[in-house]
Formats: sequence, structure tokens, C-alpha cells
Amino acid sequence: MQRLTSVDVCAGAGGLALGLERAGFDPVLLLDSRPIACETLRLNRPTWNVLEMDLLDFDPAEHQEAYDVDLLSAGLPRVTSAATAQRRETGQERELLKATALLAHAVQPRALLIENVTKMVSAPELADVRDFIEKELEHLGYGFHWFAVNAADFGVPQNRDQGVLVALKERWFEAFRPPERTVEHHVSAGEALRESMAERGWRDADIWAAQAISTAPALVGGSYDRGGPDLGPTGTKKKWAGMGINGAALANEVPGPDGLQESDTSGSPHKKITVSQAAILQSFPKDWHFAGGKTLRYRQIGHASPPPVGEALGRSIARALRA
Repeated sequence: MQRLTSVDVCAGAGGLALGLERAGFDPVLLLDSRPIACETLRLNRPTWNVLEMDLLDFDPAEHQEAYDVDLLSAGLPRVTSAATAQRRETGQERELLKATALLAHAVQPRALLIENVTKMVSAPELADVRDFIEKELEHLGYGFHWFAVNAADFGVPQNRDQGVLVALKERWFEAFRPPERTVEHHVSAGEALRESMAERGWRDADIWAAQAISTAPALVGGSYDRGGPDLGPTGTKKKWAGMGINGAALANEVPGPDGLQESDTSGSPHKKITVSQAAILQSFPKDWHFAGGKTLRYRQIGHASPPPVGEALGRSIARALRA
């Protein structure tokens, strides 16, 4: 079957692009403003055309490969959500949403995919953004599907809600259906991390996994501008604690035979997860490598879109485009 083409903006560590690749899309251009994210993309896919640039500065006229593509995809920085409501708003998140709509206006892909927080779909405070996007694209012949998905429904061991916009040209609009869940039961944190918890012979790994029976809370990447890696705000850390996980920081190693993590000096009986385990919780494959030190690697993982969600969305879009 002939593969499809895509442009991926705000590509980050490549979670969405990797999922779309599995669904049959080959990116002709990936764009991100962070050098570390671009390094990660090039590290894993040396043949990908990666451009380090802010979306707000991107001129498609200078990159002809961006035209005549099947899909424009964007895993944009999160607009205000419950996890980020306390931080200062810069307005950039909304500007990037609008810039994506303007880019679609310029290159006119056959389909547009934007992934963000669930508030994007229906929250009254984001009505102006939705109206802007729809007005920019409506007269070009796009139809819109706004909906939400939970990553856990696609085998990701996280309770991670995501808001989605899929817009398609009129010819393909009616053929699109949002993806249906791909797993019968949600994968628990214990199921996902049991093998890695036992890598150094921790004798209680099975006991830990047996009580970590729910999906993990959504990973929160946090700010690139301050602080070290942790697993989210106070309420989220309490949920982690209920699974026997210390969410205040990450460890450099999984527990040893007696449960000791040498890098953990907190005195807490709970275990800290590692960056590699965070990648497991985001359902990245083991051979996907992240550039940078511990904090930068975790930031990229926490901000990423889980690849299985991108794959499910991509397959639904591909089916519509091939109808």
C-alpha cells in the first residue's frame, strides 16, 4: 500500500511522528524550536528532514516540501489545564494553535491533526481559538471532528486524556471515524513496569507490581525553564504514592535486590522511577533514544504524545484518505 506524506510541527521528541510513521505516514519535514528535541529526532531517524525553528517564524514558501502533503500534524504545547493552571500564562500556546491553522491555510494538506488538552475540544475559555481555527479552514473546504481520547484505551499505561482536532477536505471528511479503543483492559503501572523494576534483582518487584493495579497518572513534563524532574503537582504525587512511587524526583537506577536505589537519599519507603521507566509509561519503544541529561530527557518524554495514540489517529486518517 502506498505510503502517505506528512509535515509535523512542534514535533518534540517524536512521539506523534513515530505513531504516524507506524500508521503509514512518512514526514517530509519536522519542525521544533528546541535544539534538544531536534537532536533526539535526528538521533533516532537520521534520514528525517528536521528543521530547528519556531513555528511562529516558519515560512512555508521557503520550504517547498511542505506543500502537497496528505497530513499536517501538530502536538502543540498544552494550553491551560488542571495540571498547569498555576503557572503564568504567556499566550504562546494559543498563538501556536492559531499559527498551525494559518499554516494549514497556506499549505492546504488533505488532512490536519492537532493534539492538545481535552479543554481544547469544548471548554468555553478556548472558544475563541476554536472559532479562529474553524473560520480559517471552513472556507477552504475542510470539515471538522473535535473529540477526546484517553491514551489508556490504546494500551498506554497512563490515564492521559487528550483533545484532538481532525480536519479533512470535503472529499474525505465523511469517511473519517475517530479511532476505537485497541485494548480490552487498561494496562496498569505494575504490569508496565514490573519487568524493569526487577532488572537488578529486586526481590519484592512482584509484590510491588501486584499492588500497582491502576493506570499511572498522566506524566507532566514541567517547565523547561526551571526545576528538576518530578512527576507532577501535589495531587498527582499523592496518586503515585498510592502505587508505592515517590513522585518528587527520578532515580538514576531501578531498585537493587534489597530495594535500594543508590541515588535516592529521600528516606521514603516508596521507589522512584527512572527516565527509562517514564519512557515505558509513554509507550516509547526501547530503541527510541532521548538526547540530553536526565532532566532534559524526562522533559521530552513528559511532553510527548504517546506513540500508540498517534498510530491510532493516523490509521483513522489514512483510512479516510484512502477511501
